[in-house]
Amino acid sequence: MAYEIPALRETFARDGVVFLPGALPPAALAQALAAWEWSVANPGPGAATFANPSEAVFYQDLYNPTVLDGYREMLLASPLTATLAALWDTPEVWFMYEQVFLKEGGEARRTPWHQDSSYLTVAGDHLAVAWITFDPVAAADSLEFVRGTHRGVLYNGSRFELGDDTAPLHPDANMPRLPDIEAHREDFDIVSFAVEPGDVVLFHPALLHGGAPTHPGRRRRTLTLRWFGTDAVYDQRPGRAGPRLEGFHKGKTSGDPFRHPAFLKVAG
Repeated sequence: MAYEIPALRETFARDGVVFLPGALPPAALAQALAAWEWSVANPGPGAATFANPSEAVFYQDLYNPTVLDGYREMLLASPLTATLAALWDTPEVWFMYEQVFLKEGGEARRTPWHQDSSYLTVAGDHLAVAWITFDPVAAADSLEFVRGTHRGVLYNGSRFELGDDTAPLHPDANMPRLPDIEAHREDFDIVSFAVEPGDVVLFHPALLHGGAPTHPGRRRRTLTLRWFGTDAVYDQRPGRAGPRLEGFHKGKTSGDPFRHPAFLKVAG
């Protein structure tokens, strides 16, 4: 689907998130689902199930070191590449890493409010996360965003602790603790989108976001693909911040180009 790129660029710069209805036509959606299924069938060292107050499943996997075995063809054919190149006005686009989620079987906890950039050693304008769902999701049950926060404070990561979503991942780090957004929703400019399979929500990884819970009898299968472009630079973070590539961080200092041979270049 064609988009009005100037308007898309303006909205992404201002809000940090854009909704792309029908961004994945049937063939591209089928390839994305096949990639998600490959991840579930081939869990990597980052696969984990989050603690839940109920019997519901909240599963995730990310940074599978063999991801391109199951993703390369889909990534090289993805229509998202052209959209990102136009959005950033750059010929160069790279794939950073994948993350898959499965919530089902009951009342799965909400994903705590957080910023992906707190866990990643990268900064720049040419950064985006594509959130893809393979199940219809109402706006009230979808991923939520605090508009404009990608231009503000970078907070400590959430430890995803039951009972305290703001518990800091690195208590001794020089990063402020996450605000309790869920307890004070009226104080924040929160937006979410009703999403059908084939739609894509594209957001900057520094944007504050969190996922609504799933309900009994419902399932939510989602795939997130993280991309970067020409202006992405290395930006030091505390702890074992990603990407988790052998030798990636050695010798790098903040401001160095964000590059590694393991990143698949999909355009340029």
